[in-house]
This record gives sequence, C-alpha cells and structure tokens, in this order.
Amino acid sequence: MSKSLIIACGALAHEITTLMRANDWGHLSVECLPASLHNRPEQIAPRVKEKIDAAREQYDSIFVAYADCGTGGLLDKVLAAEHIERLPGAHCYEFFWGAKKFLEQMETEPGVFYLTDFLAQHFERLIMVELGIRKHPELREMYFSNYKKVIYLSQSDSEQILDLAKKAAEALHLPLEHIPSGYGGLARSEEHTSELQSRPHISYAVFCLK
Repeated sequence: MSKSLIIACGALAHEITTLMRANDWGHLSVECLPASLHNRPEQIAPRVKEKIDAAREQYDSIFVAYADCGTGGLLDKVLAAEHIERLPGAHCYEFFWGAKKFLEQMETEPGVFYLTDFLAQHFERLIMVELGIRKHPELREMYFSNYKKVIYLSQSDSEQILDLAKKAAEALHLPLEHIPSGYGGLARSEEHTSELQSRPHISYAVFCLK
C-alpha cells in the first residue's frame, strides 16, 4: 500500500489522529509543527517547506493540514511550487465550523476571538505567556481592544474544557459564546477514504470542508 504523509498544525493533531484510528488509515502518517507558530505566521511556510523536503522521497503523497493561518498567501506559494494541497480557507476555525457559517460571522461581526478545545486547553501558554500578557498586562488591551467576544467552537462535550474556555474569555475581558461544532469537516471525511487509497499519487484534501 502507498504511504501518505499529513503535515499538520499541532492544534489539529488530536482530531486528525482520532479520525485515523476510527477509519483504520494505517497508510497515513502525521508529522506536526508546533501550534505556537500561529503566533509567528511568517514562520509557517518555511517550516512546512522543510518538512516537505525531508519527507519527499519517503512518501507517495503529501497533504498539508493547515489553512492559510495568517501567512498572507506565502504558504500557498510554497505548496503551489510543490504541487501539494492544503485545507481550504483562511483559518483552521473554518475547518471545524464550516466555511459558510464562518464567513457569515466574519461579515456580520468580524471582531471575534476563536477558541477550540486545543486552544482552550493551552490558552495560558499560547496566549497569556507567549504573547507576553502575563508579564505585561497592558498588552491585553493592545492585542484585543478590537475584539467584541470569544466564540468557543467545542469538539467535545467536556465540562472541564468549557470551564477553561470561560476562564480564557474572562482573562480577555470578553463575553463568551459556546458553539458545539464537533469535528466539522473531519466527521464528513470518511467518504474521501476510498478515493485517497485508490489514487495514491495525488495529494487529496482528505480533511476538506464541504
């Protein structure tokens, strides 16, 4: 059987590996880059390129489980040159919620900070510490003055994670809206499995949104 690699954002690692186990996709491998790269999006494209160069001779196909994620098109330039596909959309949140709902929200109320299960669990490290807010509280106003609320797109029904999301919203001095999104596009991905296996030399968007 052919071997395929998914180069993924660490923020999606749990959901991707869960789907792989559920569907017995033993021919797929996952290599993750740190989720903290979202705080330095200019580093995403070159880091993905490094992963591609290192893996090219070992796999029949490669797929990148990133949206644009703030790279301003730089990731697309890298992937176009390598003939590799990525997740559709501008942000990973589209992946969980659905592009249509996400775009509707952006049009009606763009000032939203999004949480997922992963970001709620790692909010303290990725936002409060790495952005320097814990040491310099005045940065909160600088970073988040234009935000109106927090939307928590939950993948699970964990009350513990919901509590963490509430604490994150409180730390930002913003109201919280909770939307149980589940795995979004992940839950609809099974239909792509046989296509991926039967045509291994094309990098398929196996976790794409419909």
